[in-house]
Amino acid sequence: MPVQSIIDSQELLYRYLAGERDFQNANLIGASLHQVNLVGANLAGASLARADLTRALLHEINLTNAFLYGSNLSFVKLGKGQLKNADLTKANLEGAFLVKSEMSGVKLSGAILRGVNLRAANLQGVNLCGANLYGVNLRGANLTRANLNWANLSQAKLSGAILQETQMTGINLSSAYLIEVNLQGFDLSGVNFAQAVMTRINLQESDLMAANLSQAQLKQANLQQAQLQDANLVEAQLFQANLTDAVLMRADLSQASLTCATLLRSNLNLATLRKTDLRGADLRNAYLWKADLSEANLEGANLSGASLRGANLQGVNLRNVNLAGVTLPNGTLHAV
Repeated sequence: MPVQSIIDSQELLYRYLAGERDFQNANLIGASLHQVNLVGANLAGASLARADLTRALLHEINLTNAFLYGSNLSFVKLGKGQLKNADLTKANLEGAFLVKSEMSGVKLSGAILRGVNLRAANLQGVNLCGANLYGVNLRGANLTRANLNWANLSQAKLSGAILQETQMTGINLSSAYLIEVNLQGFDLSGVNFAQAVMTRINLQESDLMAANLSQAQLKQANLQQAQLQDANLVEAQLFQANLTDAVLMRADLSQASLTCATLLRSNLNLATLRKTDLRGADLRNAYLWKADLSEANLEGANLSGASLRGANLQGVNLRNVNLAGVTLPNGTLHAV
């Protein structure tokens, strides 16, 4: 469609109120559209660079391929919008409502995204590398193949988000909500998950080497075969977590809660487990060579076949523990 003649904001609103909805390719560069109501308008391919759309009502608007460079969309209401391939470079989207919007291929380099609500939005392939997404709502959003490398997602809500093939190197997920998210096989080495809520998360076979999981909520998490060497799990909550065949060499689990957790065949060599709660944990055939278990609570745990060679057991609670076939700190087998 050919480019429409230049129209100003007053003409746009007059024509909209008259019932017109098709404004494809309109030139509205720098237009003042503060608090306007353009629900359902078609502005596909429109030029809205540096336009003021603060607090505008834009639900179900079509901005496909629109040019919104440097525009102000703060606190805009844009639910179920069509923004595929739109250019929002350096746009201000602080506090914007973009629930269920189609945003695949959107350009967001340098955009302000504080507090934006992107729940259930389609963000496939979006480049958010280094973006500040503090407190952003991405619950149920589709982030397939998105680039989140080095992005700040502290306190972000990502529960139920789709993260297939998403790039997450150096991402900050401290205090984020990641309930029931699937991150199986991801490279998350060194990632900051401190105080994150990760109930029932799937981290099977993921690389979490040197990751910061201190005070993280990992209840019922799937960490089977996860690589957790040198990870910080101080005061982490791992109730009923599955750590079967996980590698936790040199990990710090001081004062962590692993009650009723499954640590079958896990590698805890040289790990720190001071004052750790392991009541009812399954540690069958686990490796605990030179692990520090001082003052840990192992009441009711199953350590049959485990190796405690060189481990520090000072002050450990071993009441009702199954020690059948355990290799003791001095290298001898526990007498049956």
